Amino acid sequence: MNVDDAAIDEIIRLSGGDARKSLTILEAAAGALGEQRENDTASDTVSTQTVSTVMDVANVRYDKDGDDHYDVISAFIKSMRGSDVDAALHYLARMIRAGEDPRFIARRIMIAAAEEVGMAAPQILQTTVAAAQAVQMIGMPEARIILAEATIAVATAPKSNASYMAINQALADVYAGHIGQVPLPIRNAPTALMKSWGNHEGYKYAHDYPNAIAEQQYMPDELVGRQYYYPNSRGYEREIGPRLDRIRAIIHGQPMPNEHQESERTDQGGTGGKSDTQTEHTGETRRSNTKGPHDAGGASEHTADAHDEQ
Repeated sequence: MNVDDAAIDEIIRLSGGDARKSLTILEAAAGALGEQRENDTASDTVSTQTVSTVMDVANVRYDKDGDDHYDVISAFIKSMRGSDVDAALHYLARMIRAGEDPRFIARRIMIAAAEEVGMAAPQILQTTVAAAQAVQMIGMPEARIILAEATIAVATAPKSNASYMAINQALADVYAGHIGQVPLPIRNAPTALMKSWGNHEGYKYAHDYPNAIAEQQYMPDELVGRQYYYPNSRGYEREIGPRLDRIRAIIHGQPMPNEHQESERTDQGGTGGKSDTQTEHTGETRRSNTKGPHDAGGASEHTADAHDEQ
């Protein structure tokens, strides 16, 4: 099999000088020419016409270790995050056509359900876990339908990254050394010796109190009053927010928030997000106002993007 000079020039032009893309185009052209030759409908030379014929196929393919691989996965994740269901399905189709492992795609969708949807619609995580199990059991080509359903579920669900932000802030405190001693009343005391140390003394069993909530210190002394979880006003978190305000008031022995305060908290909306450079965004008013000396560690960077899983 030969390649004429004009075809080589065309491949270089179409690939922008990228050697991997050039090889992908050449491979697709050679494959197409081989199929035609089996039917005695072509010569043994790759021409510019052959190259043009296979470009649509070559553009869909990507090297699983190359930039295109990560670009398409990144676009898929960001489309689900941005609630563009049509774009998400487009990139899903490209991954399927390129031969991406459907189990890998299912894992990315599960991560998106936890990170991008979170407690705004917690049932979406269950949906994506079930989808991943079904993909494992069924395989392609039928798994494409399951992947599509899971993608649609994530893309169209209300969004919250509050859980993601909460655990990152909690980890930042721990990594920064803000740990402290566990308060005595909530320590384990299986032996008389441990009880003699004061472990468990004064513990208030929550179920003995109205609404199963008691005024009690759970945080170490140096972190009393520290808050990590800030639900937004979307989906199920709209219900969580006012209830959480009342729970925190009881636990800390503070006055109950009135309806105006609850409405103000709810209206503040999101809990911050990540820029395209994957750094923490702290634009949410109440969140930034509550930060203290324990915030020095900062939240860990976003690690759920395409390069995490190869």
